[in-house]
Amino acid sequence: MSQSVSTVSVLVGYAALQAFACVGSAVSPEAESISKAATAIVDSVEQSRALFGAKADAISRLLALASEYASDNTTSVDPCAIVIAQGFLRALPEGVALPEFSVEPGGSISLDWIESRSRLFSLSIGGNHRFAYAWLDGTNKGHGVESFDGQQIPERLLDGITAIVRNGNASIRPA
Repeated sequence: MSQSVSTVSVLVGYAALQAFACVGSAVSPEAESISKAATAIVDSVEQSRALFGAKADAISRLLALASEYASDNTTSVDPCAIVIAQGFLRALPEGVALPEFSVEPGGSISLDWIESRSRLFSLSIGGNHRFAYAWLDGTNKGHGVESFDGQQIPERLLDGITAIVRNGNASIRPA
């Protein structure tokens, strides 16, 4: 039982630190120092597979992809898209399949859940918190736009992702 309580405490503390790490408007040297320390702790936690699970691997793959494109010099990835995509990955509930990543021509990042050629869900993350998405489930298909607040994934997106990866019907409610 004490193991469960300590895990919950770590996750609650991590969420609080994540909020400090995300804020980039420190006005005093002390606030800047706290923000940097929180960022270092969050980065350390996210690199630990034991603490952060498969999401650590996914974030590493995302950062490697962005780095690869940065050194390529032909297509640059929008730095805001990287930060927002990381936030989206952090917000994914445990047990939801993690996506594949690619870079779109405009510098946005595509997160794709592909079960087969006729079953997929694709999400485009650019420099703002409005995500374009599209899905295909056999002959059913659709698309839309959802806003992401940086903390909680819109239900419509979660429903679409889980419907595709769980072999369900991906009939997403219209916007």
